[in-house]
Amino acid sequence: MSIPAPRRVADPGTLVEKLVSLSKRRGFIFPSSEIYGGINAIYDFGPLGVALKRNIRQLWWRHMVELRHDVVGLESSIIMHPRVWEASGHVAGFTDPLVECKNCHQRFRQDHLEGVCPNCGSKEFSEPRQFNLMFKTFLGPVEDSAAQVYLRPETAQGMFVQFQNILGGTRKRIPFGIAQQGRSFRNEISPGNYIFRLREFEQQEMEFFVKPGTDDEWLEYWKQARFDWYVALGVRPDKLRLRAHGPDELAHYAKAAFDVEYEFPFGWQELEGIANRTDFDLRQHSQYSGKDLSYFDEETKEHYLPYVIEPAMGVDRALFTLMIDAYDEEEVRGETRVVLHFHPSVAPIQVAVLPLSKNEQLLPMSREVEELLRPQFRVEYDETQSIGRRYRRHDEIGTPYAVTIDFESLKDRTVTIRDRDSMDQVRVGISELAAALAGKLEDSGGA
Repeated sequence: MSIPAPRRVADPGTLVEKLVSLSKRRGFIFPSSEIYGGINAIYDFGPLGVALKRNIRQLWWRHMVELRHDVVGLESSIIMHPRVWEASGHVAGFTDPLVECKNCHQRFRQDHLEGVCPNCGSKEFSEPRQFNLMFKTFLGPVEDSAAQVYLRPETAQGMFVQFQNILGGTRKRIPFGIAQQGRSFRNEISPGNYIFRLREFEQQEMEFFVKPGTDDEWLEYWKQARFDWYVALGVRPDKLRLRAHGPDELAHYAKAAFDVEYEFPFGWQELEGIANRTDFDLRQHSQYSGKDLSYFDEETKEHYLPYVIEPAMGVDRALFTLMIDAYDEEEVRGETRVVLHFHPSVAPIQVAVLPLSKNEQLLPMSREVEELLRPQFRVEYDETQSIGRRYRRHDEIGTPYAVTIDFESLKDRTVTIRDRDSMDQVRVGISELAAALAGKLEDSGGA
């Protein structure tokens, strides 16, 4: 499947706005509780958005867990013992500087301001105070301090807290990893750029436990492996880069860290972080819990606290990146054709089955083709509107191939396969159709 280059994409200043419109119109993303006015930085994912997110999750899990012998999975609870967050440093240090405009009384992150209030233009602000980003809630019927807990701001801590249980249950030896997917919550002061920074989001993190002294080479391995994963999903390499954290921006737990960054319309921003967390987390939880979380090496007969290499990404941000990177506009016969050049492995729909019209003679064979393909591919059957409009709709939602059943099909049992990117069409017999599509998807890395 050929991809036109260079793409005639929308102006960067309007690209996010166009994606917001497309996402709502086509069923990718909706503002949460919209009929009540919405809620800032929280979104619902519609039918196509759910499919796209699920594909991202499945591909990550396949790559990080199922295809490896040295990584296992975990699903920890969203609410954990509050001491977990004291040990991790989140209670004391997971804060942002908050200031209030003295004129309009809106509150903002101090480090996001450029001298004036973005709401009213005033330059008068209160003194900054630290604001903890964790959402608080209460367990049980009484709202007192003893019952106060938090919604997790990251999935990582569950993997550290369960380290010994997983070690005993799986009999894994260092080096090995624990992977987790799930929701996290951060009470962001200044969320924005659509779904780039959310208050409720999905994470995919993996904690890879290694022997101290081997951590530098494992950091090199994982930073390159994670960069290559995005390229394999079809993200343009020239829009990606690996950036090392400087000494002043390293997290308190990190010896070194890299970001996989993408060039968004609003600049280069983090897509995924890969950090060397040293033995900080296991050491902290050992101290706060009183439990020994060290590892005993059977070969060397020594006890030590493993170092940890952590690749951590957000599913929502990856989805946003894939949509931005795939977006294309081109002129076709005097009209603008909008295309999402999704890699077939992530495309919500891989094959559209389209009868030429709603003529009753075409429908039985069209349904036959749908039933033939559905067990093997992600398929949508669509018979409404003209065939041209249906092609354009599936171009816009990123469907790589469309199969059209016409009146010639009734005579010779052949159908047309249309390529989304080149718009080329080939005629194939129904008996060879599944194999032909599988071959095309395999050639493009999407089978």
